[in-house]
Amino acid sequence: MEGLVLFNALVTRLLFFLHSLVGVWRVAEVKKEPRYWLLALLNLLLFLETALTLKFKRGRGYKWFSPAIFVYLINIVPSLWILEVQHGNQYCSSQSEGMSQNTSSSKEDFNQTLMSSEQTRGGDNLIETAKVFVNNLSTVCEKNWTLGLHQTFLLMLIIGRWLLPIGGTITRDQLSELLLMFVGTAADILEFTSETLAENSVRNNPSLVYAILCIWTWSMLQFPLDLAVQHFVCPMPVTARGFPRLFFCQYSADLWNIGISVFIQDGPFLLVRLVLMTYFKVINQMLVFFAVKNFLVVILHLYRLVVLALGVRASLRRQPQVPKGERGGPAEPAESEVSPGDWESGSKEGLAIPLRTSPGTSDDSHPTP
Repeated sequence: MEGLVLFNALVTRLLFFLHSLVGVWRVAEVKKEPRYWLLALLNLLLFLETALTLKFKRGRGYKWFSPAIFVYLINIVPSLWILEVQHGNQYCSSQSEGMSQNTSSSKEDFNQTLMSSEQTRGGDNLIETAKVFVNNLSTVCEKNWTLGLHQTFLLMLIIGRWLLPIGGTITRDQLSELLLMFVGTAADILEFTSETLAENSVRNNPSLVYAILCIWTWSMLQFPLDLAVQHFVCPMPVTARGFPRLFFCQYSADLWNIGISVFIQDGPFLLVRLVLMTYFKVINQMLVFFAVKNFLVVILHLYRLVVLALGVRASLRRQPQVPKGERGGPAEPAESEVSPGDWESGSKEGLAIPLRTSPGTSDDSHPTP
């Protein structure tokens, strides 16, 4: 079992490293400057995180946070930023003719290289085949390259979270719930970037592009968190301390889910789309549809928050009220520590049995039997 845990931990981090390296290569290819290969040094953080996790956690994750996914975000997000900013003045339509000629010639070179490698089967021919394959990838449209990196990035987040060993108190059921949430979240994020940045008026405004990329980066911070599926059992002292403690303890997972949607994803996305439609006059069918969708999600989450609060308030009202004098005070002695059986035995042995006296009368007026 421990061997499988270590294998999954290493394979997942290797996939993160390879994908971030592809992003750095693409940046260096677009910019035509070798200094952008320095972005690959960010993977040193991934190597450090891997070493610490293997040493202290034996490959397993942490309770509420995934450092591997967070470091992967640090590695890949700068490359996507550079590609999106560089992507502003490059369009596939202006490159279609040259790309078709380059693609046909590169295919012929690729086929000739394969035939020669089958005849000689040498190591040099394999290297040449790899070079031709890389050249074929370089002829792909820049817009498609950036979109493909966005898509594979989100898929890597979901697959990587699935393969990473479970740590802390999260169960398989909670992990499956988290992965389903990630699938829906990734689809919304991909639609947000592809739909807003595809507008020419947005591309011609660098400050607006930077603002959209900032919101996109902010929405990525929900992926390392596991708090949206962490359920906690409230102890008895918490349930007796009033509404706030009981509410935050009983519905902690729901509150995190609502907070992530309102403040990290749907709320900021709705704000950006409203600004685009009202201030920048960017209006199209898909933009209006997703703006309405974000608005409905935010309203429904706020409605659920009110329903949960009213439910906790009603449950507190149904609890029996404890008098203030009996709440936490010392135990009072009983009216009589003599059981009914002791009354009879005490009378037979001549014991004096105390009788209740009415107000205004003394004990001497009632002779002892």
